[in-house]
Amino acid sequence: MDAGNPWVAGNCSVMGDFKTLRVWQEAKAFVIASESAIGRLPTEERFRLADQWRRAAQSVALNIAEGASRNGPRQFRRYLDIALGSLHELEAILELVGALGYLPEAELQALRLRRANCARMAYGLMRKMSERSKR
Repeated sequence: MDAGNPWVAGNCSVMGDFKTLRVWQEAKAFVIASESAIGRLPTEERFRLADQWRRAAQSVALNIAEGASRNGPRQFRRYLDIALGSLHELEAILELVGALGYLPEAELQALRLRRANCARMAYGLMRKMSERSKR
């Protein structure tokens, strides 16, 4: 058990239950926060930017969950890398939404912060797993 690890709420050596991973919990919270914001985008964006945003946000949470079920840290890191790609896509989406003036800046800042926290957690978990595999 690694109670001092800020990235994992449970045992880091057995990644079976993705729901105990703080990075998954943060990704889930981002999906929920995104849905509220996506619902306020202009109607003409419903099948363009809104769908891309929704898919990217869900991809983060789903890749973390799928990766946690894989055998070994190497495969899990691969899925975390995919999740990080989606997090970078979300950064670009939030920048576009801001540039287009679709949402208030205060709301975008809160979403940016949540996205950045999720990215930091994913990078931290990858780093922690790499350190453990070298031991």
